[in-house]
Amino acid sequence: MSSVQPKVWFERPVPPDLVDAVSARATILGPASATPDEPYAALGEAEGIIASVHRYDAELLDLAPHLRVISRTGIGYDKVDVAAATQRGIAVCNTPDGPTISTAEHTVMLMLMVAKNVKQSEAALRAGGSDFYARHVGIELREKVLGLVGFGRIARRVADIAMGLGMRILAFDPFLPPDTFPDGSRATSLPELLGAADVVSVHVPLTEDSEGLFDDEAFLAMKPGAVFINTARGRLVDLDALAAALDSGRLFGAGLDVTDPEPLPPDHALFQRPDVIVTPHVAAGTADAKRRILWMAFDQVIQLLNGERPADLVNPEVWDRLTPSVS
Repeated sequence: MSSVQPKVWFERPVPPDLVDAVSARATILGPASATPDEPYAALGEAEGIIASVHRYDAELLDLAPHLRVISRTGIGYDKVDVAAATQRGIAVCNTPDGPTISTAEHTVMLMLMVAKNVKQSEAALRAGGSDFYARHVGIELREKVLGLVGFGRIARRVADIAMGLGMRILAFDPFLPPDTFPDGSRATSLPELLGAADVVSVHVPLTEDSEGLFDDEAFLAMKPGAVFINTARGRLVDLDALAAALDSGRLFGAGLDVTDPEPLPPDHALFQRPDVIVTPHVAAGTADAKRRILWMAFDQVIQLLNGERPADLVNPEVWDRLTPSVS
């Protein structure tokens, strides 16, 4: 084995408690060297990238001639031009297990806050008055149907938590075999799920087919008085259609951790609504999850640079074209 450590570029600072462990396996590049004029300083030396929020298109990839692997700190990789990376022989990895626990907990938190009308209740208290109990309207979730659009890791953990609340589960995911779903929980179509669910929670990746999935037609298909939750990707939802569904009384309320645009401008109309809670794409932002996700992403970079196939390789077709960078 060569004593020369691989060079890995990080978008965000490595947490202090991981610096020693990371430095023992790689030379850390960025973001300390980055400036507003040169946000990608030292990227040209990188063999691996720990990617978070930047968009990795062909132009940016060409700034890194030694690059062999991009590892995303999360599940989604829509900000990486996978075709451009594959064309250049660059592997793309993600970390689907990293954000599962925190994102699922955040999803359930949004569901509970909307169902219990927390935002409006707090606003009423701040405004003063009396007999808050008589004016308060909330939803009891026991025996209610939670409709999960997509049934991957996060959705399944949400289902486990929701069942602990006594909710019934209905899930739609056309890409999974029927035996993936608990007995009686599989919806055969999206309209079937939308018409039956008291809470709809979105857990699908952003693709050309799924972009704008929740439009006027989808919200019209939802059960009157339902709660809508999105912790997946903002571009899955037409916010104007969502606002119209809320204005019409079709929906009881909504909880969003992701939006389009993202972040929403401070004067956006959704912030003024008592029936909508918006958080700034922080569902996986717990200390535990941040540490776990970064380490998983970094570990896959080192595996690939050492000639080992990472577990979560998005473009496996590039694998046969790669050779170990350390020998």
